[in-house]
Amino acid sequence: MLRHLYAQVLIGLAAGIFVGYFWPHFGVEMKPLGDTFIRLIKMLITLVIFCTVSLGIARMESLKHVGRVGVKTLVYFEAVTTLALVIGLVVANVLRPGDGLNIDPATLDTQAVSHYVSEAHVAASQSFLEEIVPNSVVGAFAHGNLLQVLLFSVLFGVALSIMSRRSRFLSRVIEQSGEALMRIVEMIMRLAPLGAFGAMAFTVGKYGIGTLQQLGLLIVCFYLTSILFIVLVLGTISRWAGVGLWPLLRYLREELLIVLGTSTTESVLPRLMDKLERLGCPKPVVGLVLPTGYSFNLDGAAIYLTMTSLFIAQATNTHLSLLQQLGLLAVLLLTSKGGAGVAGAALVALTATLSTHNIIPVAGITLIIGIDRVLNEVRAIVNMIGNAVATIVVARWEGAFDAEAARKVLAAPRDRRAVNDAMSEPVDSVDARTPPAYAQERPN
Repeated sequence: MLRHLYAQVLIGLAAGIFVGYFWPHFGVEMKPLGDTFIRLIKMLITLVIFCTVSLGIARMESLKHVGRVGVKTLVYFEAVTTLALVIGLVVANVLRPGDGLNIDPATLDTQAVSHYVSEAHVAASQSFLEEIVPNSVVGAFAHGNLLQVLLFSVLFGVALSIMSRRSRFLSRVIEQSGEALMRIVEMIMRLAPLGAFGAMAFTVGKYGIGTLQQLGLLIVCFYLTSILFIVLVLGTISRWAGVGLWPLLRYLREELLIVLGTSTTESVLPRLMDKLERLGCPKPVVGLVLPTGYSFNLDGAAIYLTMTSLFIAQATNTHLSLLQQLGLLAVLLLTSKGGAGVAGAALVALTATLSTHNIIPVAGITLIIGIDRVLNEVRAIVNMIGNAVATIVVARWEGAFDAEAARKVLAAPRDRRAVNDAMSEPVDSVDARTPPAYAQERPN
């Protein structure tokens, strides 16, 4: 039992909570453990995306598939994130977690939000094209910008596809490099329990139980709304795609626990890509949908943005008419996009939203800074599940997902050690993971 990664991560989380509660100062000092684990994973993410996306596109039967998958992906993202925004807006209006606080915005310390305001201004000054097109390829990889790396990977994959037989050697090198990177990821994942311990000890030690009690209603509302969104919305979509939600969550339980501990979805991106491919999603679909979803399909962040915006309005007695709330929703449709799945990115998006909307006081963000890390734990989990479901849906939409085979994988014996052992073995990325419609002839 203790040999399984999920059991080790659970022990790490429990130990982190215990240490953070009883020895908060020591718990805060454990922060480097969590940060180091995340950095170890992040140093490989861009390279994993490059190998997966470029090789997947190079081996597609037709480049038309690339455009078709991209369009379907963006349509799905826009529909689901809009639904998440609306749900957060409705719940905040019904439960009204900010009522009764009666806070005067003039008494709030605006210095605490100055960092987020400056970052929001920088983000607002950049156009979408400036954000997605890097100044240099090396810079995109060095800064870990997923969108910029994804753009270069797609272009590189298209070039390999056009070169056809002449790109066989280079494709083989990229394939073997990808396999080597995944071996490194598996080695790093052995440190996940330690990373989860450090991150959780820091969270509990830094913010304590008192902060949770002060803004407990907002936390309860957000957690409850997130759970309902997962069960009702993502569960329904998942069943339509032919996969039960509970078996899928059980299949991804180790990744969910790691995200819970580290509060960022980036810590599991390479491993999540590999698991979805093994579930039956084609490599090109996984490579296009999942990294793009880390910026454009943040369901948890969408719920967070609407609920916290209305919470601040209610806490500061700022009345919003129906028209003003619709205006807020329109602003959120833009500002909720572009995050990178990193802890704290949603606070920048919230600051940009309130600054653009110009009705709710931006200083009100100081009310939730103390609990943002707590909110971010479930926010990251919703983001991860939403992107996993999105990948399956787009693969099913493309007619390239065998739901029956996936159900057999999910219904297999629950010995996750066997799955992890299989994940550490090299897998033929076309023959084993990619349906015939997506595969070109393999190089000899």
